Amino acid sequence: MQIIPVLDLLGSQVVRGVAGRRDQYRPLESRLVAGSDPLTVATAIRGAFGLCHVYVADLDAILSRPSNRSILRELSVNGFSLLVDAGIRHCAEADPIFDLGVDRVVAGLETLQSPKELAHLIERHGSGRILFSLDLRNGRPIASSSAWPMAEPFEIARLAIEAGCRQLIVLDIAGVGTGGGVSTLTLCKQIRQAFPGVTLFTGGGVRDARDLQTLVHAGIDGALVASALHDGSITPSDLAMLPMPTIPVAQANSDSTTSAFVTGESVSESSRPS
Repeated sequence: MQIIPVLDLLGSQVVRGVAGRRDQYRPLESRLVAGSDPLTVATAIRGAFGLCHVYVADLDAILSRPSNRSILRELSVNGFSLLVDAGIRHCAEADPIFDLGVDRVVAGLETLQSPKELAHLIERHGSGRILFSLDLRNGRPIASSSAWPMAEPFEIARLAIEAGCRQLIVLDIAGVGTGGGVSTLTLCKQIRQAFPGVTLFTGGGVRDARDLQTLVHAGIDGALVASALHDGSITPSDLAMLPMPTIPVAQANSDSTTSAFVTGESVSESSRPS
């Protein structure tokens, strides 16, 4: 399993996300590091856990404010492999994000305009570089437009996979930062059973090593984690007990018939989304 640390950026700082109530987010307080500077926080996580793959949610961009592109470039230059949700709405908006040195772009249900845009993204950049985030709040889809049917979350996952998605994040923002446990487990199991070849991540509410083991047993490939790393609920020794990931990831060219393998750090790194 891959453990992917999360950096939520708002106002050029790392903030502590709680239940998706973004107007209440405050600068991060962590046992690992003083302050909320993004590079300092990421470096502290890497030093403590050996995790080099980082999921970045650029909340400013998602909220249609000026983005944190200089921070993304700085993280990339300093050796971090980034999965970035910058609130893209259309296919063309991914290009400048990749230009910053970002490895994978997250297309979120919350902002992406349609399944057609997702198909265009994957056609342009390849299924190995685009992840679809099935964004939920209390189990209900958060869709950006009527082009996404307000159907059951599983049906939206099916639409994304039919559009060519091979990497999927199931994220319930109502669980973020609450320590309430992983509410997406049942849905993830359903997706895993129906689509065994899809690389599947989840996030929101991960409390401790027991939650991670539950996800491992459910066949989930990776977990997005923030608060539990910063408050000490998950330790380096906990991550060392997880199975090392060997995950096939489609190469950047969408017409490629081969696969690249990412062997990630369990204690030494969260090679996934991610």
